[in-house]
Amino acid sequence: MSEHVFVGFGFGPIQAGLFAKEAFQSGNFRRIVVAEIDQRLVDAVRSNHGTYYVNVATRDRIETVRIDNIELLNPTLPQEASTLRKALAQATEITTCLPSVSFYDSDAAAGVAALLADGLRRRSANATIVYAAENNNHAAEILQEAVVRRLNAPLPPRVQFLNTVIGKMSQVVADPREIAERGLAPIAPAIERVFLVEEFNRILVTKTTIEDFAPGIEVFLEKEDLLPFEEAKLYGHNAIHALLGFIGTLKGYVKVTELKNDESLMHVAREAFLKESGGALIRKYASLGDELFTEAGYRRYAEDLLERMTNPYLADTVARASRDVVRKLGIHDRIFGTMSLALEHGIEPRNMAMGAMAGIALVLANTGEGRLPEELQSLHWQSLDAQSLARLLSWLWQNQPPPLLQRIINCTCRARENLVDLLTR
Repeated sequence: MSEHVFVGFGFGPIQAGLFAKEAFQSGNFRRIVVAEIDQRLVDAVRSNHGTYYVNVATRDRIETVRIDNIELLNPTLPQEASTLRKALAQATEITTCLPSVSFYDSDAAAGVAALLADGLRRRSANATIVYAAENNNHAAEILQEAVVRRLNAPLPPRVQFLNTVIGKMSQVVADPREIAERGLAPIAPAIERVFLVEEFNRILVTKTTIEDFAPGIEVFLEKEDLLPFEEAKLYGHNAIHALLGFIGTLKGYVKVTELKNDESLMHVAREAFLKESGGALIRKYASLGDELFTEAGYRRYAEDLLERMTNPYLADTVARASRDVVRKLGIHDRIFGTMSLALEHGIEPRNMAMGAMAGIALVLANTGEGRLPEELQSLHWQSLDAQSLARLLSWLWQNQPPPLLQRIINCTCRARENLVDLLTR
């Protein structure tokens, strides 16, 4: 029996449908433990004797995968937190799959950083790697810093925190009617909730440098420098997904798969992906010699993603693609971050700017959701001038203007007419 022990934080679709699933299917782990604070979910899997189900969307159907022998522990309960700490001391592979990096460090003794620090402090494993799977280009560094603070000492030897690039789309389905109509398998019989993930499995991770250590999960692709690929995901995959969500919402679509038949919208998305995101990233990283940062390689990446985003078996919703609009319009996030990158490399991001204006339209249409200040609530996207847009962006970016602020404002304002035209087609 292998000596590998897996511990995860957060039992969502990526943990369940990727990390824990791959750990189980590898046959390399003698124990798979996941920390989860949703007691109803914990109880449902326990009542099913540690077995849960994941629905995998392929290109032509949905397959159900069964995962056995999973231990779910609620770290807010003292006895279970104690069991979790013992598992962490044995763990060779740990994964955090949380809503954001802001969940790493809390004052609670059952917080992720505190639990990790305690496990590493009394570690019995010969080596331990920690995958940070949150959507942040520096998640591993942020998590490591939080753990070191809790340790109040240097990181123990043969421990490495790894970043990840997870281009695997996933969702939780909780609508009973949709579950029944699509024939989806619940996570466990005692809970009417579904994990749905796509079959895509090309997951990139930072290269493990611990001598004489081989990870138990063997399917991940290691890269010496992950940042270029993280930027490709943020400024490519995430940016185009948000653009489709924002404009799709304004056009009244419900499912992302419906967008496939909107030739005008898909043309905008493809141009933004290939010429603006791709053009800038290729100019920035062509010297790496990686196939992704070539015209042919990036085109394959973009076309594959556009096909996967609109997969009818994944059936992603436009509402999900367009949620958290204020965060997604952040200064360095997917939309404006891509525009800045394109402008830095001499490319006018005309199509991405339409996504930006669509996002702004959603912010102004839902003033309560974004907690828009009263002085900005009377603005309307179709009559925004450069000065008004500057005020709105100043609020969005907390008065931290980027170097290319005026060019971003001008480009976004120019996109308004094109967006109006697109919405009428």
